[in-house]
Amino acid sequence: MRRLDLRCGWALCLVVTGALVGCASTPKQAQPEETREQSAAALQVQLGQQYLINGDLEKAQDKLKRALELDPRSVDAHTLVAVLNERIGRPEIAETHHRKALAIKPDDGALNNNFGVFLCGQGRYAESRTYFDKATSDPFYKTPGAAFANAGVCARKSGDLTASETNFRRALDLDPRNTVALYELARVAHERGEYLRARAFIQRYEALAPPDAALLSLAADVESKLGDQAHAEKYRERLQRDFPDYADPGQATEPAPSKETSSS
Repeated sequence: MRRLDLRCGWALCLVVTGALVGCASTPKQAQPEETREQSAAALQVQLGQQYLINGDLEKAQDKLKRALELDPRSVDAHTLVAVLNERIGRPEIAETHHRKALAIKPDDGALNNNFGVFLCGQGRYAESRTYFDKATSDPFYKTPGAAFANAGVCARKSGDLTASETNFRRALDLDPRNTVALYELARVAHERGEYLRARAFIQRYEALAPPDAALLSLAADVESKLGDQAHAEKYRERLQRDFPDYADPGQATEPAPSKETSSS
């Protein structure tokens, strides 16, 4: 199976193994070992996934329910049901389905990452670390940098800046072009009052990608703290010009949660 990425923003990523990559729909090819029911369930997962991406949650729920009727061991169906229930404010049901997916594939990196993201979103930071560690221990997990970045976000939210920096640096070691890790390392340095280091990470980010609103807001504050008011004002002008509706919630936005499914 191929991986579906439901990524929504900076970090806290959740991915699914199933039929889509990004938002482009492609027919799923039946695998030789699949039963007819499993193949039919996979098609229902693909449809449910597309409805979920399009925001039609009721139809998504119907398709995913049918998928689980056809194949109760579909990890993708359980993962997407969990995502759907998170969106509609039913964390207890979401947790049940995350756990059901993990019961089927307990060592899968993407599924452990997903559950870590869920627990972090519930403020259960210590619990989430266990699952991020399991995710990065899976030798077949193709995107361990995502789990390290998620662990870094969660550690920062818990107030552990040392663990946060360690995880973001590991993510950056795996991918030096990881703009999520660069932004977050700049943010950690800013929170520590290490403004020159924060500036260096911001400059590395800007060399790789156009800055978004959160990066511009952070950069403006960093330059202001360093006493370069002219440079700070340039960042503020860019923020106002390019993101006129941006409302700075104190200092930089939280990463938007996103998600993964297992690698089959």
